[in-house]
Amino acid sequence: MTNPLLTDTDLPRFSDIRPEHVQPAVEQVLADNRAAIEAITADPAPPTWERLVAPLERLEDRLEKVWSPVSHLNAVMNSDALREAYNACIPLLSAYHTEMGQNTALYDAFRQLRDSAAYDQLRQDQRQTVDNALRDFELAGVALPSEAKQRYADIAARLAELSSRFQENLLDATNAWHYDTTDADELAGIPETALGVMRQNAEQAGVEGWRISLDMPVVQAVLAHARNRELRRAVYEAFTTRASDTGPQAGQWDNHPVMAEILDLRQEQAELLGYSHYAALSLAPKMADSAEEVIAFLDDLAGRAKPVAEKEHAELVAFANELDGLETLQAWDVGYYSERLRESRYNLSPEDLRPWFPADQVMAGLFAVVERLFGIRIHERDDVDTWHADVRFYEIRDGDGTLRGQFYTDLYARSQKRGGAWMATARGRMRQGDALQTPVAFLTCNFTPPVAGKPALITHGEVETLFHEFGHGLHHMLTRVDAASVAGINGVAWDAVELPSQFLENWCWEREALDLFARHHETGEPIPDDLYKRMVASRNFQAAMQMVRQLEFSLFDLRLHVEHDRARGERIFALLDEVRDQVAVVRPPAFNRFPNSFAHIFAGGYAAGYYSYKWAEVLSADAFARFTEEGIFNPVTGRAFLEHILEKGGSEDAAKLFRDFRGREPSIEPLLRASGLAA
Repeated sequence: MTNPLLTDTDLPRFSDIRPEHVQPAVEQVLADNRAAIEAITADPAPPTWERLVAPLERLEDRLEKVWSPVSHLNAVMNSDALREAYNACIPLLSAYHTEMGQNTALYDAFRQLRDSAAYDQLRQDQRQTVDNALRDFELAGVALPSEAKQRYADIAARLAELSSRFQENLLDATNAWHYDTTDADELAGIPETALGVMRQNAEQAGVEGWRISLDMPVVQAVLAHARNRELRRAVYEAFTTRASDTGPQAGQWDNHPVMAEILDLRQEQAELLGYSHYAALSLAPKMADSAEEVIAFLDDLAGRAKPVAEKEHAELVAFANELDGLETLQAWDVGYYSERLRESRYNLSPEDLRPWFPADQVMAGLFAVVERLFGIRIHERDDVDTWHADVRFYEIRDGDGTLRGQFYTDLYARSQKRGGAWMATARGRMRQGDALQTPVAFLTCNFTPPVAGKPALITHGEVETLFHEFGHGLHHMLTRVDAASVAGINGVAWDAVELPSQFLENWCWEREALDLFARHHETGEPIPDDLYKRMVASRNFQAAMQMVRQLEFSLFDLRLHVEHDRARGERIFALLDEVRDQVAVVRPPAFNRFPNSFAHIFAGGYAAGYYSYKWAEVLSADAFARFTEEGIFNPVTGRAFLEHILEKGGSEDAAKLFRDFRGREPSIEPLLRASGLAA
């Protein structure tokens, strides 16, 4: 039987992929790659791009075409059999990548190329590829003695395994909890959109009434709108204690031992490479020069934001007391009373805006915005094999019809699908001779699905999420870089990678952009002027409280990786308390186990890098400020962003690319203004 993962097709044959295909395909490609690498390093001829780097990029591309669909399916269509197959491959892939990173012959070949006259003849993207490779060899321990090399490899393998286990524990804990009720009064205040999902959940489970799950749209609806305080508390507790030692599932799928071991191994890995802590290792390829620089940046923002956040919180407490006589505002009350305060102050609830944002219409509007900005065209194709009925597939073409990229969308929450929203690469851009491979992306969200024949109506916050992830997608797909290792998001400094995503969110607030797609799903009318004005007026509602929350996550992550001491053991929750003492205005209850579900840093690549969201927000706010100065659909400005940022990918230093676009160093002032912290 032909293995679909090994078949050379333009796009993955998702409907043909079975768990039993996974490990044989991975083993075959790894064996082929190892043989090819041995042949490359045995070549006595001086290394050139064509003899050394190009073949390696082809090998990496073949591996990506096998593993990317598997990894994606494991995230969006998880099953016991697929999980088992996926996990069986994690140590194989880890061992291979460590071998590659520690291959002395390859390292020497790259050094020889870097020091030769041939290097000077390379294009900028090719030179950057060589420079990055040398840096990555060193960060992978290529120069370590043999015993230390083996220990590094063992650590890398174990970290890959632990990261996967963290995510699985979180998914299992999320899927395992539910609350069923047949009492409509218990659900008073919850919007009909969310109630429809709960009814659908109950029907699918074969029970009467409504089923509350821990899918994010449901959790948010309960915490923001349920009048039943005990219900809010129960959902809050279940959600914030997932995969921990507390709450209704106490001790099941507990991620605490996983986190403790991850921190120990990361610290040991850093020490093996001569770094004092893991944060220094993590920052080596990033824009920021040091942990001290990042902490100073975060502390500065905290100093500006916390006094405003304290005022916002005091107003909220006073409002809850006035409205319901509440003496103490608990964590499960904050969302509910915040929404009531927003309604009182602006006569506006996020639910009020849903009718203007049917998901399909928003998607079409998103396309209209980027088409105007960047001169591209997006078309749906219905002849592509997918993994679920909700999935759609699209092509991006230039005005002259040239294919630039393709992408899948999978927008709605369901069981066995990882929570959150993300963009992932299916394949990257790469030129080999005259042949050009165009990039393909996965765009995944977890919105409220269509219910009972009605369109999926999403919140304005979810509109922002969609624009955000598509910004990542454009960064990946609109690249014109031909060297795969620095094309699209590849090779981009991690603390700059959020620039295009956060940048694109701004168009969700502009009247000229909203008029392209924000139409009432029944009447087709645009958002009324009064409603739009109230929406804009509420943009910075509790902005400081939101900022200090993000700063809490960022400082916690960074200090966790700066201060970890293997001899003393983990201080996860003690450290979190210290950070909260510094920046937080809302103190969660003792049972809260937020770190146990903090997948960004324990399973998602953001370790000692969560600050990137705020770091890149400075860049994105400043970049958008140029559009506000020159016109939000100014084609010249749009072309400049396309050429300097999106098309260049990781081929040049991120700071240089920003300067090329903005004509100067980045300024923090636009972010402060956008957040309501400066006039």
